[in-house]
Amino acid sequence: MFRIDSHQHFWQLSRGDYDWLTPELALLYKDFLPSDLSPVLEECDVNNTILVQAAPTVEETEFMLKLADNTDFILGVVGWVDMESDKAISQLESFSQNPLFKGIRPMLQDIEDVNWMLKPELASVFEYLIDKGLTFDALVLPKHLDALYLLLKKYSDLKVVIDHGAKPPIEKGLSQEWFEKMSLIASETRAYCKLSGLVTEAGHNPHLDRIAPYIEYLLICFGPERLMWGSDWPVVNLSSSYQFWLNQAEELIAPLSKNEQQLILADNAKNFYQL
Repeated sequence: MFRIDSHQHFWQLSRGDYDWLTPELALLYKDFLPSDLSPVLEECDVNNTILVQAAPTVEETEFMLKLADNTDFILGVVGWVDMESDKAISQLESFSQNPLFKGIRPMLQDIEDVNWMLKPELASVFEYLIDKGLTFDALVLPKHLDALYLLLKKYSDLKVVIDHGAKPPIEKGLSQEWFEKMSLIASETRAYCKLSGLVTEAGHNPHLDRIAPYIEYLLICFGPERLMWGSDWPVVNLSSSYQFWLNQAEELIAPLSKNEQQLILADNAKNFYQL
């Protein structure tokens, strides 16, 4: 089985633009670079990855592209631009000179205004993404799903993937709101969804039966044709491990056909990000 990890991060603390990364997050408060991930990928038989932004700066995107240029297993980079700046389009044009640049991810979960993504001032950026076939990773929480639905309806040709299944509150228990709104988005839009980050939302060392209802529901809603597996490494280490989460995910999709499993483990990421 060929495997592409659709969601992993690198960071270098000395760069100084990871505002969310503090010493309190002891497991994560150190450098994570390709040399750290490479043996993990080999051990887990994962072939390639998509590198995703972790800081809201163009400098971090430049840093990631340099890493990708020198790392064989990275097939694409999801970066960041200041979507409200008059430089946003020129930043996208510049990044797009590198074929490894695949799209952007604003850190929507950290923006106080849940409707920020609907601001008219952002229209030119969304239109540029559509025109150039670039992607949009939606880093959202359940409270953002109403706005995300409206965004997806407004820009129906925008290539959108919902990160971490929109972070359902698994540790707190079942959320009817999340189930209903994810079903609506899946049935009425063309959005994809990542099977990533869910193990973190489930708390420390989560059992499979705690995560299973959410993955099974996403399978029902999006089908194997619009789901992609991602590790969310190294954040996954807060509650689990790369190998353990991969094993859990593969156990949950095991009832599917081999072709359907391959879609989730590699082919959907390959097609979505045009790898």
